Amino acid sequence: MTEVIAHRGYSAKFPENTMKAFKEAENANADGIELDIQLSKDGEVVVIHDEKLNRTTSGKGYVKDFTLQELKKLDAGILFPDLKEKQTIPTLEEVLAWLTTNTLTCNIELKNGVFRYQGMEEKVIQLIRDYSLSTRVVFSSFNHYSIVHCYRLAPEIEIAPLLSEGLYMPWVYSASIQAKGFHPHYLAAPNEVIAASLEAGIAVRPYTVNKEAEMERLFQLECSAFITDQPTKAVELRKKYKKDKA
Repeated sequence: MTEVIAHRGYSAKFPENTMKAFKEAENANADGIELDIQLSKDGEVVVIHDEKLNRTTSGKGYVKDFTLQELKKLDAGILFPDLKEKQTIPTLEEVLAWLTTNTLTCNIELKNGVFRYQGMEEKVIQLIRDYSLSTRVVFSSFNHYSIVHCYRLAPEIEIAPLLSEGLYMPWVYSASIQAKGFHPHYLAAPNEVIAASLEAGIAVRPYTVNKEAEMERLFQLECSAFITDQPTKAVELRKKYKKDKA
């Protein structure tokens, strides 16, 4: 059955890429979480989407120009002013330690298209191995060179290229770089592409799927998974679909 992956955690209702959002995704019965990583000035792997701090935190400037200690002082919940407790930018290690307490999968997006973040792949792989989570992690990125590098360093960890636009026979491309799946924008994942990919044994996990009609389409196709800001809605629709099918 199609898995539900919470995009940056339960980001429709809680501050994206925070421990609060990840824990609420678990409470919503999502099958997994998706998160984004970058490196701090002192080389720590931190969980945040934008290269700049401005949109989601109380800071201004590039993530890469601040030490972990400086980043930890920021409020990462400014888009949700009604939330009483302050949210901080998590380290990847914090998230991985928490993942050992549950069975969620984790899609780690390497945000290294704008800044290359030297040594990011090696640091992330080491952390995943330290927590024995290799079988529960999928690396994705728009920087396909980076995930191929990850595969060469750690073939036991699955990789999946991100695709913002349509690609001819993406299942063939994915197999050619040793990826067992790919993550297309949902508009770049028409029914025939999903069907052909699944038939070829390549997983398809479209992003970011928030409309009910799109969710229903993917359930009907028995798509591998999809990434959504709305895990509660997706899980409820899946229950209804399974019931109707039965």
